[in-house]
Amino acid sequence: MQHDNLSTPWYKQFWAWFIIAILAFAVFIGLGLLFVATLNPDSLVRDNYYTEGKAINLYLGRDHMARDLGVAADLGIDEVTGDISLALQGDFVALPRSLTLDLISPAHASLDRAITLRQIRGNSYTGQLEQQIEGRRYIELSDPDKPGDKGWRLTGELNLVPGQRYQISAQ
Repeated sequence: MQHDNLSTPWYKQFWAWFIIAILAFAVFIGLGLLFVATLNPDSLVRDNYYTEGKAINLYLGRDHMARDLGVAADLGIDEVTGDISLALQGDFVALPRSLTLDLISPAHASLDRAITLRQIRGNSYTGQLEQQIEGRRYIELSDPDKPGDKGWRLTGELNLVPGQRYQISAQ
């Protein structure tokens, strides 16, 4: 029985290094994807979805209050200065001194904006937008002095175009 002394060791074989290269490449790509995923977390997923789900009834109560009061708003955004003008209608005992206007991006939480609108006279309110906003937004208008189930809230979905006026009403 003779041994073949002419065979080369494993580390000189092409196929051994080919298999090792495939495995090393997979590990490298996996670590790269893990790095990218940790730097860019998904902003659409909320950690407290159960708590927010329970709060839906609270929000619906605010929507019903706005409907009962007949709340409606006429909203305009000046394309040059970013001034927001709003005229509020409804059966209020006393008009609120300020309003909160939330412009919510459906895709990126970093594009959400919250603007405080101050009463200037009667049912007219004004506020300032720091940056121009265009495109599809969810809108929420509420009275910050009456949080929780004591207040009202107007919601809607708008496609914002500079210089255009919008009507928001409780449905």
